[in-house]
Amino acid sequence: MRSLRVLLIVVVILGVLFVIVDRVAVHFAEGQVADRLRSSEHLASTPDVSIEGFPFLTQLAGGELDDVEVGIETLEAPTGTAGRTLRIDDLHAEMKGVRFSGDYSSATADSATGTATIAYDELLKAVKPEPTDIGLGVTAQVVGLSDGGNGKIKVAVKVSVLPTPVSVLGSVSVKNDRLQVHADSLPRLLPQQLVDSRVREITDFQQAVDTLPGGIRLDSVRAEKDGVHITVKGSHVRLAG
Repeated sequence: MRSLRVLLIVVVILGVLFVIVDRVAVHFAEGQVADRLRSSEHLASTPDVSIEGFPFLTQLAGGELDDVEVGIETLEAPTGTAGRTLRIDDLHAEMKGVRFSGDYSSATADSATGTATIAYDELLKAVKPEPTDIGLGVTAQVVGLSDGGNGKIKVAVKVSVLPTPVSVLGSVSVKNDRLQVHADSLPRLLPQQLVDSRVREITDFQQAVDTLPGGIRLDSVRAEKDGVHITVKGSHVRLAG
Protein backbone atom coordinates (compact mmCIF):
# COMPACT_ATOMS: atom_id res chain seq x y z
CA MET A 1 0.00 0.00 0.00
CA ARG A 2 2.84 2.36 0.92
CA SER A 3 4.55 1.63 -2.38
CA LEU A 4 1.32 2.47 -4.24
CA ARG A 5 1.06 5.79 -2.41
CA VAL A 6 4.65 6.62 -3.29
CA LEU A 7 4.00 5.71 -6.92
CA LEU A 8 0.90 7.90 -7.01
CA ILE A 9 2.80 10.81 -5.48
CA VAL A 10 5.57 10.42 -8.04
CA VAL A 11 3.04 10.31 -10.89
CA VAL A 12 1.33 13.47 -9.59
CA ILE A 13 4.65 15.28 -9.23
CA LEU A 14 5.72 14.26 -12.72
CA GLY A 15 2.35 15.36 -14.07
CA VAL A 16 2.65 18.76 -12.41
CA LEU A 17 6.21 19.17 -13.68
CA PHE A 18 5.07 18.23 -17.19
CA VAL A 19 2.30 20.82 -17.10
CA ILE A 20 4.72 23.48 -15.84
CA VAL A 21 7.29 22.66 -18.53
CA ASP A 22 4.56 22.54 -21.16
CA ARG A 23 3.21 25.99 -20.18
CA VAL A 24 6.71 27.51 -20.04
CA ALA A 25 7.44 26.11 -23.49
CA VAL A 26 4.19 27.41 -24.99
CA HIS A 27 4.77 30.87 -23.47
CA PHE A 28 8.24 30.97 -25.02
CA ALA A 29 6.90 29.86 -28.40
CA GLU A 30 4.12 32.47 -28.33
CA GLY A 31 6.70 35.18 -27.67
CA GLN A 32 8.92 33.98 -30.50
CA VAL A 33 6.07 33.87 -33.02
CA ALA A 34 4.83 37.31 -31.89
CA ASP A 35 8.30 38.84 -32.31
CA ARG A 36 8.74 37.29 -35.76
CA LEU A 37 5.30 38.48 -36.85
CA ARG A 38 5.96 42.02 -35.64
CA SER A 39 9.24 42.10 -37.53
CA SER A 40 7.99 40.56 -40.77
CA GLU A 41 4.85 42.75 -40.94
CA HIS A 42 6.54 45.92 -39.61
CA LEU A 43 3.97 46.33 -36.85
CA ALA A 44 4.08 49.24 -34.43
CA SER A 45 3.52 46.96 -31.43
CA THR A 46 3.92 43.29 -30.65
CA PRO A 47 0.77 41.29 -31.50
CA ASP A 48 -0.96 38.92 -29.11
CA VAL A 49 -0.30 35.30 -29.98
CA SER A 50 -2.06 32.41 -28.28
CA ILE A 51 -1.24 28.78 -29.05
CA GLU A 52 -4.26 26.66 -28.21
CA GLY A 53 -4.41 22.98 -27.40
CA PHE A 54 -2.81 20.82 -24.74
CA PRO A 55 -0.26 19.47 -24.45
CA PHE A 56 1.89 21.85 -26.46
CA LEU A 57 5.02 19.69 -26.32
CA THR A 58 3.44 16.88 -28.32
CA GLN A 59 2.44 19.40 -31.01
CA LEU A 60 5.96 20.79 -30.92
CA ALA A 61 7.41 17.32 -31.42
CA GLY A 62 5.17 16.84 -34.45
CA GLY A 63 6.21 20.16 -35.99
CA GLU A 64 2.62 21.40 -36.35
CA LEU A 65 0.29 23.41 -34.11
CA ASP A 66 -3.44 22.72 -34.25
CA ASP A 67 -4.70 26.23 -33.55
CA VAL A 68 -2.95 29.60 -33.21
CA GLU A 69 -4.84 32.83 -32.51
CA VAL A 70 -3.31 36.19 -33.41
CA GLY A 71 -4.55 39.61 -32.31
CA ILE A 72 -3.27 42.88 -33.75
CA GLU A 73 -4.61 46.04 -32.10
CA THR A 74 -3.75 48.43 -34.94
CA LEU A 75 -2.40 47.67 -38.39
CA GLU A 76 -1.28 50.30 -40.89
CA ALA A 77 -1.80 48.60 -44.26
CA PRO A 78 -0.33 50.13 -47.44
CA THR A 79 -2.98 51.28 -49.92
CA GLY A 80 -0.96 51.50 -53.11
CA THR A 81 -1.17 55.30 -52.99
CA ALA A 82 2.21 56.87 -52.27
CA GLY A 83 2.58 57.80 -48.62
CA ARG A 84 -0.90 56.67 -47.55
CA THR A 85 -1.88 53.75 -45.36
CA LEU A 86 -5.19 52.35 -44.16
CA ARG A 87 -5.61 51.87 -40.41
CA ILE A 88 -7.27 48.58 -39.56
CA ASP A 89 -8.32 48.05 -35.93
CA ASP A 90 -8.75 44.94 -33.78
CA LEU A 91 -7.62 42.34 -36.29
CA HIS A 92 -8.20 38.89 -34.83
CA ALA A 93 -7.24 35.83 -36.84
CA GLU A 94 -7.42 32.11 -36.10
CA MET A 95 -4.83 29.94 -37.82
CA LYS A 96 -5.28 26.19 -38.30
CA GLY A 97 -2.55 23.65 -39.00
CA VAL A 98 0.49 25.84 -38.36
CA ARG A 99 3.81 24.31 -39.44
CA PHE A 100 7.01 25.94 -38.24
CA SER A 101 10.78 25.69 -38.31
CA GLY A 102 12.74 24.74 -35.20
CA ASP A 103 13.85 28.30 -34.46
CA TYR A 104 10.41 29.78 -35.32
CA SER A 105 11.99 31.82 -38.11
CA SER A 106 9.19 30.64 -40.42
CA ALA A 107 5.63 29.52 -39.80
CA THR A 108 2.81 28.81 -42.24
CA ALA A 109 -0.85 28.00 -41.56
CA ASP A 110 -2.97 25.73 -43.73
CA SER A 111 -5.92 28.10 -43.31
CA ALA A 112 -6.92 31.27 -41.51
CA THR A 113 -10.11 33.20 -40.78
CA GLY A 114 -10.49 36.49 -39.00
CA THR A 115 -12.30 39.74 -38.32
CA ALA A 116 -11.33 43.42 -38.08
CA THR A 117 -12.80 46.93 -38.26
CA ILE A 118 -12.14 49.93 -40.49
CA ALA A 119 -13.35 53.12 -38.80
CA TYR A 120 -15.50 55.53 -40.80
CA ASP A 121 -13.05 58.42 -40.42
CA GLU A 122 -10.35 56.18 -41.85
CA LEU A 123 -12.49 55.04 -44.77
CA LEU A 124 -13.32 58.68 -45.52
CA LYS A 125 -9.75 59.06 -46.77
CA ALA A 126 -10.70 56.93 -49.81
CA VAL A 127 -13.18 59.52 -51.19
CA LYS A 128 -12.30 62.48 -53.40
CA PRO A 129 -10.81 65.11 -51.07
CA GLU A 130 -11.86 68.20 -53.02
CA PRO A 131 -15.28 69.56 -54.15
CA THR A 132 -16.27 68.25 -57.59
CA ASP A 133 -18.25 70.06 -60.26
CA ILE A 134 -21.54 68.23 -60.89
CA GLY A 135 -22.88 70.70 -63.44
CA LEU A 136 -24.34 74.16 -63.75
CA GLY A 137 -21.69 75.57 -61.46
CA VAL A 138 -22.72 73.35 -58.55
CA THR A 139 -20.06 71.45 -56.60
CA ALA A 140 -20.43 68.50 -54.24
CA GLN A 141 -18.13 66.75 -51.80
CA VAL A 142 -18.41 63.80 -49.42
CA VAL A 143 -17.83 65.17 -45.91
CA GLY A 144 -18.78 62.25 -43.70
CA LEU A 145 -19.44 58.53 -43.42
CA SER A 146 -21.44 56.84 -40.68
CA ASP A 147 -23.66 53.89 -39.86
CA GLY A 148 -26.89 53.93 -41.84
CA GLY A 149 -28.48 50.93 -40.10
CA ASN A 150 -29.31 47.48 -41.49
CA GLY A 151 -25.79 47.00 -42.83
CA LYS A 152 -25.88 50.23 -44.85
CA ILE A 153 -23.43 53.12 -44.81
CA LYS A 154 -24.62 56.73 -44.66
CA VAL A 155 -22.76 59.08 -46.99
CA ALA A 156 -23.03 62.79 -46.14
CA VAL A 157 -22.62 65.03 -49.22
CA LYS A 158 -22.05 68.77 -49.01
CA VAL A 159 -23.60 70.57 -52.00
CA SER A 160 -22.57 74.17 -52.68
CA VAL A 161 -26.13 75.43 -53.22
CA LEU A 162 -27.58 73.82 -50.07
CA PRO A 163 -27.20 75.08 -46.48
CA THR A 164 -26.69 71.60 -44.96
CA PRO A 165 -25.27 68.31 -46.25
CA VAL A 166 -27.62 65.74 -47.75
CA SER A 167 -27.34 62.06 -46.89
CA VAL A 168 -27.64 58.97 -49.07
CA LEU A 169 -27.54 55.33 -48.06
CA GLY A 170 -24.99 53.09 -49.69
CA SER A 171 -24.28 49.37 -49.86
CA VAL A 172 -20.85 47.96 -49.05
CA SER A 173 -19.42 44.94 -50.84
CA VAL A 174 -16.16 43.29 -51.83
CA LYS A 175 -14.74 43.00 -55.33
CA ASN A 176 -11.16 42.09 -56.27
CA ASP A 177 -9.83 42.74 -52.74
CA ARG A 178 -11.50 46.15 -52.67
CA LEU A 179 -14.13 47.45 -50.31
CA GLN A 180 -16.77 49.14 -52.46
CA VAL A 181 -19.41 51.69 -51.48
CA HIS A 182 -22.30 52.14 -53.92
CA ALA A 183 -25.15 54.59 -53.26
CA ASP A 184 -28.55 52.88 -53.35
CA SER A 185 -30.20 56.06 -54.63
CA LEU A 186 -29.17 59.65 -55.29
CA PRO A 187 -30.75 63.00 -54.34
CA ARG A 188 -32.42 64.75 -57.25
CA LEU A 189 -30.39 67.94 -57.21
CA LEU A 190 -30.00 68.47 -60.96
CA PRO A 191 -31.30 66.92 -64.20
CA GLN A 192 -31.12 63.13 -63.97
CA GLN A 193 -28.45 62.79 -66.67
CA LEU A 194 -26.08 64.91 -64.58
CA VAL A 195 -26.85 62.96 -61.41
CA ASP A 196 -26.03 59.62 -62.97
CA SER A 197 -22.86 60.75 -64.71
CA ARG A 198 -21.27 62.95 -62.03
CA VAL A 199 -22.73 62.54 -58.57
CA ARG A 200 -21.84 58.84 -58.47
CA GLU A 201 -18.25 59.83 -59.09
CA ILE A 202 -18.42 61.32 -55.60
CA THR A 203 -20.72 59.00 -53.64
CA ASP A 204 -19.39 55.71 -55.04
CA PHE A 205 -15.81 54.80 -54.20
CA GLN A 206 -13.44 51.91 -53.52
CA GLN A 207 -10.70 51.18 -51.02
CA ALA A 208 -8.09 48.51 -51.65
CA VAL A 209 -7.58 46.09 -48.74
CA ASP A 210 -5.04 43.77 -50.33
CA THR A 211 -1.90 43.94 -48.18
CA LEU A 212 -3.03 42.15 -45.03
CA PRO A 213 -0.56 40.14 -42.89
CA GLY A 214 0.55 36.77 -44.18
CA GLY A 215 -1.44 36.99 -47.38
CA ILE A 216 -4.93 36.76 -45.83
CA ARG A 217 -7.55 38.37 -48.06
CA LEU A 218 -10.71 40.40 -47.69
CA ASP A 219 -13.79 38.14 -47.71
CA SER A 220 -16.88 40.14 -46.68
CA VAL A 221 -17.85 43.54 -45.26
CA ARG A 222 -20.76 45.04 -43.32
CA ALA A 223 -21.43 48.55 -42.04
CA GLU A 224 -21.86 48.71 -38.26
CA LYS A 225 -22.04 51.48 -35.64
CA ASP A 226 -18.28 51.78 -35.07
CA GLY A 227 -17.17 51.29 -38.68
CA VAL A 228 -17.10 48.74 -41.45
CA HIS A 229 -16.59 45.26 -40.02
CA ILE A 230 -14.59 43.00 -42.31
CA THR A 231 -13.98 39.27 -42.39
CA VAL A 232 -10.82 37.83 -43.86
CA LYS A 233 -9.67 34.38 -44.85
CA GLY A 234 -6.77 32.66 -46.53
CA SER A 235 -4.86 29.46 -47.13
CA HIS A 236 -1.14 28.78 -46.83
CA VAL A 237 -0.93 31.91 -44.69
CA ARG A 238 2.54 33.03 -43.62
CA LEU A 239 2.93 34.05 -39.97
CA ALA A 240 6.66 34.58 -40.17
CA GLY A 241 9.63 34.07 -42.45
